[in-house]
Amino acid sequence: MEPLKSLLENLRAVLDKLRDGESKENPNFISQDFWETLGKAFKATSQEATKMSLAFSKPPLPSPEGCQQLSDGLLNAVLAAATLYYSLPKVQGTTLRKAVREGVAGVINGTIQLVEVILSARIQSLTQAQLVSTGSVWEACDQWEQLPKENLAAVVVLMSGYLDVVKDAIEEVEQASASEDDPYNDILDDDDDDAEGRGNQDTYWSEADRRLMAPCLGLMKASKACLKKLLGALKAHGKVDTSEHIAQLDDLADITQEISPSVDELALSLYPPMNHAAVRLNAAKLSSVLKKVLEITRASHVCPGENSSWVQFLSGAVDHNMEKTKNLTQNTL
Repeated sequence: MEPLKSLLENLRAVLDKLRDGESKENPNFISQDFWETLGKAFKATSQEATKMSLAFSKPPLPSPEGCQQLSDGLLNAVLAAATLYYSLPKVQGTTLRKAVREGVAGVINGTIQLVEVILSARIQSLTQAQLVSTGSVWEACDQWEQLPKENLAAVVVLMSGYLDVVKDAIEEVEQASASEDDPYNDILDDDDDDAEGRGNQDTYWSEADRRLMAPCLGLMKASKACLKKLLGALKAHGKVDTSEHIAQLDDLADITQEISPSVDELALSLYPPMNHAAVRLNAAKLSSVLKKVLEITRASHVCPGENSSWVQFLSGAVDHNMEKTKNLTQNTL
């Protein structure tokens, strides 16, 4: 089993290097060739993982030479995929490179898990864990078809995920605020020991709290609208024809990733007992992020002059809700 232990060490080393690896300059880069070759590397990894799994699914075990051959085949397939990631130039977009890196890392992680399961199996038979691990490798290898093939698509996928998180946060706060008085109603009803705790004002919103929630929800909804409009602008006007346009897409991806954490922080601070000073601080953070997003959007190619009215409108909405939040929290200063 020494070849398997060595394979495991090598796979972990490849994964560690992948996280820190830089792209190589590739003036002869051809996108179609890259994706075709990456697909072949993933397919080869899937096939080699299947060979490995079948070889250790029932007695007799492979000979040391056979085990070495299986280990070499699987490692070479993984190395081919990792090497291809390094060949993807930064000029193609950092967001695209991250998507490809995550895809390759998913395959390596699945392969590591499979080897670990085989090494830890006490009974040499096809276990449920081995079946699951093999399936995980297949699934990770098949994911390459869903990987975005250029930077615009990578940014759209990323931003769509941010939008989903923001939608969930808004829905949770709206559902909680729509309850009669107590946002912890369902939790407390499930625990008889907390029955007396229902009289604790810390589990309720005061009238002042509810007034403050309105502009904060307004900021959260402005976040949702901002991401929706920006996604529409990306799909309508986004381009990957120049390095400048690709870099602008990366800038938008970088700044918009700050929206959902800022929305989450504000949402959490709205639950009782509400600290108005903390709410104001989190609202100001979200407002600042949104203003940056809108500013970078306005200066980018995805927002031509004739289509910039929504940027101005949302900027005004952010200012309006932030001003209301400040007015309602003056006494906390």
